Amino acid sequence: MISSVDPYEALLAPYACKPSATKGRIYPQSVMDPRNPFQRDRDAIIHSVAFRRLKNKTQVFFVHEGDHFRTRLTHTLEVTHVARNLARSLRVQEDLAEAVALAHDLGHPPFGHTGEDALDQCLKEYGGFDHNDQSMRVVTHLERRYAQYNGLNLSWEVLEGLAKHNGPITKRPLPATIAEIDHQFDLRLGTWASLEAQIGNLSDDIAYNNHDIDDGLRAGFFTVEDLYDLPIVGTIAQDVFTRYGDRDRSIQSYEIVRAFFGLLAADVLAETQKNLQYLKPQHPDEIRMADRAMVSFSDPMLEVVTSVRKFLSLRMYSHETVQAVRRKVTGIVLDLFKHYMDKPTDMPLSWQQALEGQNVENQMRIVTDYVAGMTDSFAMKEYARIFAPYEIEGLPKQ
Repeated sequence: MISSVDPYEALLAPYACKPSATKGRIYPQSVMDPRNPFQRDRDAIIHSVAFRRLKNKTQVFFVHEGDHFRTRLTHTLEVTHVARNLARSLRVQEDLAEAVALAHDLGHPPFGHTGEDALDQCLKEYGGFDHNDQSMRVVTHLERRYAQYNGLNLSWEVLEGLAKHNGPITKRPLPATIAEIDHQFDLRLGTWASLEAQIGNLSDDIAYNNHDIDDGLRAGFFTVEDLYDLPIVGTIAQDVFTRYGDRDRSIQSYEIVRAFFGLLAADVLAETQKNLQYLKPQHPDEIRMADRAMVSFSDPMLEVVTSVRKFLSLRMYSHETVQAVRRKVTGIVLDLFKHYMDKPTDMPLSWQQALEGQNVENQMRIVTDYVAGMTDSFAMKEYARIFAPYEIEGLPKQ
């Protein structure tokens, strides 16, 4: 008989989520499997269609702008490796942290946050669009891999981590899918997520603050010298320029990002250990019931991270080159949404059938699901197909 007992469980900290103590799944599974439940979650996510689509979805720079900029997939992989390393250092369940990190952006539409803002505008009368809620919708409804049910049937612990990506949820009304799953499965939305999920979620901040500096330097939106006024990053940049000023700028960028990456990860590890020493938790639920997040930056490092975010917002996210493309792709998403609402026969047959007999709100959600699932390139191809012979100025011809 194949054993599914995790041999490493005895090595975990008392506040770690134990695979043997999982709160289960919406649809019980009785299959004997040598993997623990969180490994099965991780593998289901990696094999999903939504995960594969991330390779052609925007992070900051649109996919057609260059092969070397981060995509939503490479961002996710960077988040995941940070999460696994932190989880190992803190002696908590690595597979759970990894699964939360791998799934956290599955709901992102094409064209990054620009696409999200456009869909939010389309649904403003019906609760709006939120990519965290859409990630939950992907893993519970939209993925079609199993004969017995829709979705990936992930464990309670992974669903909890996705729902509480930004911490406890106290604001009402709840996002539609999170509300539905919470009604079925009681995600305890008013509490913090597990330590593993908190690790996965804060690893997102560590990754994007670093790789956006790298991508911004690569794109020429700012120079190494422009970083000098930033706390800590400026000191790193000056040191790198002093030591490697005669080297290629890409090497200097890598050295800056590598050093800053290490400092952020070390700070989170030290601050989390300090928080755990204060709380002295003996069970995962004590993490959930704490009066604050256990996984966090120190106050001084949070000020540094805030400064970096402000710098990137001014010099990169608000750059006219980025804004000009954003205006164009916003039009693509808005026009596609309106077109499919007016002419659903231009959608695949299975999506047309899903619309039958639905009220307007549900129809809008279904059309949103279709558009949100698109990659950047597919959205542009659909736009060109539907609205030909018009061309999208500044974007590749189809």
